[in-house]
Amino acid sequence: MYLRHATRRKDGKVHTYWRLVRSVRRGSKVMQETVAHLGELDAQGRAKAKLLARSMTGREYRQLDFFEAAQEAEQRVEVRLDQVRLEHGRAFGNVWLGFTLWRALKLDEACARLMPEGREAVPWSSMAALLVIARLCEPSSELHIAEDWYRKTALGDILGVPVERVNDDRLYRALDELLPHKEALEQQLKARLGELFDLDYDLLLYDVTSSYFEGQASANPQAKRGHSRDHRPDCKQVCIALVVTREGVPLSYEVFDGNRTDVTTVEEIVSTMERRFGRSNRVWVMDRGMTSADNLAWFWQTNRRFLVGTPKSELKKWEKEIVEERDWRKVRDGLEVKLCKGPEGMETFLLCRSADRQKKEQAMHERFSTRIKAGLESLERRLTGMKRREDLGRVERQIGRLLQRNSRAAERYKIEVKEDERLACGLSFSWSTRPEWEEWAGRTEGCYILRTNISDWTPEELWQTYVQLSQAEDAFRTQKTQLSIRPISHQKKERVQAHILVCFLAHALWKTLEQWQSRAGLGNSPRTILDELALIESADVVIPTAEAQPRELRLRCVVRPEGAQRHLLERLGLRLPERLRMPS
Repeated sequence: MYLRHATRRKDGKVHTYWRLVRSVRRGSKVMQETVAHLGELDAQGRAKAKLLARSMTGREYRQLDFFEAAQEAEQRVEVRLDQVRLEHGRAFGNVWLGFTLWRALKLDEACARLMPEGREAVPWSSMAALLVIARLCEPSSELHIAEDWYRKTALGDILGVPVERVNDDRLYRALDELLPHKEALEQQLKARLGELFDLDYDLLLYDVTSSYFEGQASANPQAKRGHSRDHRPDCKQVCIALVVTREGVPLSYEVFDGNRTDVTTVEEIVSTMERRFGRSNRVWVMDRGMTSADNLAWFWQTNRRFLVGTPKSELKKWEKEIVEERDWRKVRDGLEVKLCKGPEGMETFLLCRSADRQKKEQAMHERFSTRIKAGLESLERRLTGMKRREDLGRVERQIGRLLQRNSRAAERYKIEVKEDERLACGLSFSWSTRPEWEEWAGRTEGCYILRTNISDWTPEELWQTYVQLSQAEDAFRTQKTQLSIRPISHQKKERVQAHILVCFLAHALWKTLEQWQSRAGLGNSPRTILDELALIESADVVIPTAEAQPRELRLRCVVRPEGAQRHLLERLGLRLPERLRMPS
């Protein structure tokens, strides 16, 4: 990864614009990929970044600039320059940034308050920080952290926890100590994140995902088989319900049994959030998996506002409005909406049709139709060539499995199987396509409907608000791909819930960094920042003296960052510490 710049003349002045790029191999070619546009790295830009850093951490950065010369020592000692060496190099930059984020959210203060020091050898607040920072920087098991990862990083110097005091047993006990404070930590995050990024909580996005187990998880009553979003129906799982803000910043979560259906969680989650954070005139945004007549009736009866997606079957009720070309409004290129009042005039329905979604659904229908057609043709050839009788039930089950695997196009085909003694196989088999299905699909591909009891919003506001639901989906994607929330290896219920809490806190750090780097003009890829800063190491500088009785001076220093790393830190408004404390 390195820096590139381009110069442009504007208003009689020459401006230099910088980009952070990296080389990526695609096939046989090596291409340059832009990681972030840094803009002009001038004094004004650096000043803004420093102000942002101060608002993030609440601390003044009075450290020396990058490796400025320190003041002369009062006593001078002659040293053997030819024998100076570096020892014990460890990854520093990423864990230091993780700890900076931990303090930025004041989780260090919250954990110290919630888990005050007692007779334990290592404060539980430090162990909590260790677990969350490890999950952010290199997601892995507690055993891997204790036996390998921790000793390869400088986190021990930052936290003041020696390597020999970190073992898997202490990490497991730290999970047990952390879990009872879940709600208090959520309150801390709500207050601090709202303060840092001026968040409001008048609109909340809600979604549910699942996370599967390795092993039988027989000690966890919540581990059950259900609808797997990870495509692992062979594994037990738990369901995780997550509430985020419109920016995707996590607010709270709950863990449900693995076989819990989405629609049954809505009332419980909404009531829990209001009990925990207070009730206000907020809007709840949910996808169509949460929609049921009972849930919507409950929203109405309790005077709560909602904006939800609707099942595909709802399109039939609005066939006339979909076909009519009048009153459609263009929201953006390739997207039109139409506002319709509900049958009783109390609800608003927003009909949407998307060109991109139309292409996607057409491709899906074509793919599933091709599979069904190939399966039916194969079955027809098999029955025609058979010389013995075939069981009717067996053929029907085979057809049922074929249609189930390709359910999006199952209604397209009319299939008939019946007993026929005139044929060698004993069955007559015929199939054809339904023209009415093809006609309806042509009309409704790319269409979907939103439903709300909000009457004073424009169609553009309704649609823009609903598409923010992708922030909740992105939160799940981050937890699964970047923070490795699954597969879950813990077996006990409490340990599983503590593991999910650590992932939730790490996700809060992730979103904090994402918001920070976005406002500093560094894109929105926290993993890129963490991986690049991980290349900054700390090391022990060993300096032999040239005295009559030789001895070795040992200094623990941070290695000078390279150009790209230095500019990342400057853009974030951060300065690395020059020296670290040596253990006593």
